[in-house]
Amino acid sequence: MATAALDNIEDNARQVRAMMRYVDEGDFVTRRYVSQGAEINTGTYSDHEITIRDGMPIRDHFDLDTHGFMITKCPSAVTDFHDKAMVDALYEKEVECDVMRLTGADKCVARGWMIRTSADLSARAKQKAQNYQHQGGIQPPAGEAHVDTNTNTARRMAEATYKQHFPDGPGFKRFLVTSYWRTFSPPPQDVPLAVCDGRTSFGGEEKSNTLFIVDEFPTGDDLVKPIEGEEDILAATIFSYHHGHRWWYFQGMQADDVLLFKFHDSDHDRTWRCPHSAFIDSSAVNPHIRESIECRSVAFWE
Repeated sequence: MATAALDNIEDNARQVRAMMRYVDEGDFVTRRYVSQGAEINTGTYSDHEITIRDGMPIRDHFDLDTHGFMITKCPSAVTDFHDKAMVDALYEKEVECDVMRLTGADKCVARGWMIRTSADLSARAKQKAQNYQHQGGIQPPAGEAHVDTNTNTARRMAEATYKQHFPDGPGFKRFLVTSYWRTFSPPPQDVPLAVCDGRTSFGGEEKSNTLFIVDEFPTGDDLVKPIEGEEDILAATIFSYHHGHRWWYFQGMQADDVLLFKFHDSDHDRTWRCPHSAFIDSSAVNPHIRESIECRSVAFWE
């Protein structure tokens, strides 16, 4: 199909206007602290009104290596995503198999799952956490434009994962870190996920956002005081506003729909990342609380 025809497909998609949170430009400490049922960022952020297009009517148009994301049907054997034992027993293996099938990778290792919900988690957040682990739990939607790794984090994650799981393997020539995301509450959802065409993600300023998993949030100056070795801690990439960002979502996702999108592809000849964020969809009629499950993985080509 000609490029002009493809552009018309995208330009004619239904549009919604929504607020998207971006990190401000400037020099300040950027960190993300997560604990049970709550997450906070340091630094300053601002909301910007943007256009988000609905890709559901043209869902087959989107290509992982072109846009940085795709949507496809991936039914799950999990019948209750709140049954942690069932999810632990079944879901990560499903993700690994689907990612290999969809990407053509030789190997894939899932690296934990998380449920996110727009329901009120304030009571859960008040419960004292001990040795909080940031996986297999319930968190609020992440509400700012971000990618969950930066380049150094993705590379170190891939190297450590391959060494741990395939110690006798021949090594890898390419790796891909992705999120495998589905919503399992009825459509339409009130706070769906928006994904940004990765080709448009390079216009604005971006920063690394170091991840700290804590039982209790620090306060005051302790939030931003210097920490030795911070450059070696896992970090995300956060984005400042740019008018060229091209955002999409898929209204009315069903439980067997999966969004697969890139955190980092070591092959930079392809679209290699996909910023994303939750947003409030004011166009949804009688929306339901958003409940979703995400599972990140690392795929390898040997």
